[in-house]
Amino acid sequence: MSSENPNTRTRILDTAWRLLEDGRPVRMSDIAKAVGISRQALYLHFPGRAELLIAVTRHVDEVLEVDARLAESRAAARGTDRLAAFIGAWGGYIPEIQGVGRALMAMQAGDAEARAAWSGRMQAMREGCEAAVAALAADGDLRDGLDPATATDLLWTLLSVENWLRLREECGWSQDRYMAVIRQLCHDTLVAGGRFL
Repeated sequence: MSSENPNTRTRILDTAWRLLEDGRPVRMSDIAKAVGISRQALYLHFPGRAELLIAVTRHVDEVLEVDARLAESRAAARGTDRLAAFIGAWGGYIPEIQGVGRALMAMQAGDAEARAAWSGRMQAMREGCEAAVAALAADGDLRDGLDPATATDLLWTLLSVENWLRLREECGWSQDRYMAVIRQLCHDTLVAGGRFL
């Protein structure tokens, strides 16, 4: 590989990210044209569209420093603190990834590659939910009658991008209102002694 390849790879990922946020289906030829390279050159970096879309979601996470955002949650000593920090990190991250998320969700019905890219991202988010629930369970703070698998399912669903979009756009909630209500709802649903709505 030439010394230009890492820069070209980043340009490809940034361009694909921008095109996805425009809300239209993205073809390899669209990306190559926007970057100013041939389709063959694009395929040297990404052998297929699925690999490119998955790389874009990882690139977005890297550029937006998702690991740094999750550090407080991962370092929390108590399960309730981990849950609150995870909700704060993810809830604050959604507005920044919703463009890519919206595009991949819209494309996934008829596009296996987009579905794989979005599914992989949501699986990573689910693992964060699972870790928060495991910390609650380890502390004995998981609501009676909830097993960790069910609690993870509930948290993952409550924190979905689709729910964020509905509340923010269809219901007109502010981001501050979303964060306050979703924190309380998740706590009340999962934590022993919380109100179950």
